[in-house]
Amino acid sequence: MYLGIDLGTSGVKLLLLDDAHTVVATVDAAVPQLRPQPNWSEQHPADWWAAVETAVTQLHAQAPAAWAQVRGIGLSGHMHGAVVLDAQGQVLRPAILWNDGRASAECAQLESAVPTSRQITGNLAMPGFTAPKLLWLRTHEPAVFDHIRNVLLPKDWLRLQLTGDMASDMSDASGTLWLDVQARAWSPAMLQACGLDVSHMPALAEGSAPTGTLRSDVARRWGLGDSIVVAAGAGDNAASAVGVGARTAGQGFVSLGTSGVVFRVTDALAPATERAVHAFAHALPQRWHHMSVMLSAASAFGWITRLTGRGDEAQLSDAVGALSASRQAQAPLFLPYLSGERTPHNNAAATGVFMGLRSEHEAADLAYAVMEGVGFGLLDGLNAMRAAGPGKGSDTGRSDAPLALVGGGARSNPWAQLLASALGTPLQRPQGAHAAAALGAARLAAMACGGDEAHWCEPLPADATFMPQPAQQTQLAERYARFVALYPALQSQF
Repeated sequence: MYLGIDLGTSGVKLLLLDDAHTVVATVDAAVPQLRPQPNWSEQHPADWWAAVETAVTQLHAQAPAAWAQVRGIGLSGHMHGAVVLDAQGQVLRPAILWNDGRASAECAQLESAVPTSRQITGNLAMPGFTAPKLLWLRTHEPAVFDHIRNVLLPKDWLRLQLTGDMASDMSDASGTLWLDVQARAWSPAMLQACGLDVSHMPALAEGSAPTGTLRSDVARRWGLGDSIVVAAGAGDNAASAVGVGARTAGQGFVSLGTSGVVFRVTDALAPATERAVHAFAHALPQRWHHMSVMLSAASAFGWITRLTGRGDEAQLSDAVGALSASRQAQAPLFLPYLSGERTPHNNAAATGVFMGLRSEHEAADLAYAVMEGVGFGLLDGLNAMRAAGPGKGSDTGRSDAPLALVGGGARSNPWAQLLASALGTPLQRPQGAHAAAALGAARLAAMACGGDEAHWCEPLPADATFMPQPAQQTQLAERYARFVALYPALQSQF
């Protein structure tokens, strides 16, 4: 039995996986998010651990026999977060998260200090990445910066609580801007530009490698046995790739989580910084991936559900599904940049916009516009990846290669169908798609315990397949042409 722990922005998910690939049980526990100032996003690491402890208690009670058989633990988590520790290992301030936009000026400062940064890291410097956050701390909170002894990513701080060890994996480390992504090693030049060195960083391991064992006091408190292996794990998107079985070049997925992602595996590093496409190491050895990222996806639909007061998200999704094609054609357009944007605009100052609102529009029309706007944002990202061209041995440029559809938003059939038509790509929704990252973490735990990669990275069976619909594609193409004209027209107003 293997335990996957996925630290998401809104909460943690724990998943038990048995040797027959069966998900035995899952549990969620919420984590509060802090917005102390506009464009800031923070969390207290202590809240992560409290959520894990709560979820463990619930999972133990839900499946006691399976729980007692846990042999390994894998970790997944939201990327780019900065957890800064002092010499005693104490957290110095709340963690600054991936969707925090305060460090825009520091990005230019970092690239000026290291002119080859894009070649080293495979990526543009963006405010959400970890390195600019440390530059911001050095300038704006020097008393904190001066006491920093170690910097950890969010899931790796959980590892410290589990094992007492400081370690990270290649995929998550890729999102710091401190990793030489080709060499899969920390870059002294990038660290020095932030006033740091390798001693501030955790040890590095491939995602399927062991990184210590569960502390005996934690094991006793949780009712687990001795010598439980903790795998290096992965950043949330690489973990989702492992969860759906995306392990060879060309395989990938679309994620409708808090953020939106298009992900494809490559078997060589292929930077595409000119369109703000991410090029990261995969959680599996000798593989990398392309990824386009938008900062608001399923979170935007949650926002419009709360704003309109229309029950829960499932009810509002059903209302969207009941709209006629002509009604959809008259819906407003929506720019989904509620937290700024990455691919392809790389603009932390971008905001959400409804264009074309009329008095006859109702909640379902606005909800459709949000679904469509997120879909168009994902299409912007996929087009950026297509323009980048395939990496060595990859079919990143193919528009007909099926993609898995994962994340909480994947539960919505109307949204899934809209995405298939907007992207022009068949989408296969795997069974358990909403828990792909936690499943990937559990699979990495199984590999860390000696399991074979090919066996543990089998693709999941699909519970539904969504094909592009020609009539819907025609209507969406006309609306997409208007959508892409909005950002350049409004950019100077953000």
